[in-house]
Amino acid sequence: MGRAEQAFRDAFERLKSGSTLTVPKGTPVSQNNVAKEAGLDPSALKKSRFPALVSEIQEWLSQNIQSSPISARQATKKERTKNRALKDHLADVIKQRDALASHLVEADAKILALTLELNSLRDTKLPPNVKRIR
Repeated sequence: MGRAEQAFRDAFERLKSGSTLTVPKGTPVSQNNVAKEAGLDPSALKKSRFPALVSEIQEWLSQNIQSSPISARQATKKERTKNRALKDHLADVIKQRDALASHLVEADAKILALTLELNSLRDTKLPPNVKRIR
């Protein structure tokens, strides 16, 4: 086992135990974070170079994905996203309501105009050669 692989393995163990040296405490385990904790570039930890280690990390992640707590920042961001979606939906519903109210007012005006026209036509005197149909 080379020095780089040993550094990655040590960093992986520190991340799992939560006693990190380089990255902030509570940083979740990931391939990139293992490389950062080891003090190396994230592109250095490749599956082609360290297949066994990368497999171990991925297996550990698949088994422990549920146990990783959501940070306060992530929870706040999720809540903000949810609120933004609700505000957008509310704005859309308000636009729809206003458009429908406008159509209703237009329809009421048209009905009133047609009713007045009908009443005026009923009140007009017909020429003598025209009879009303009942």
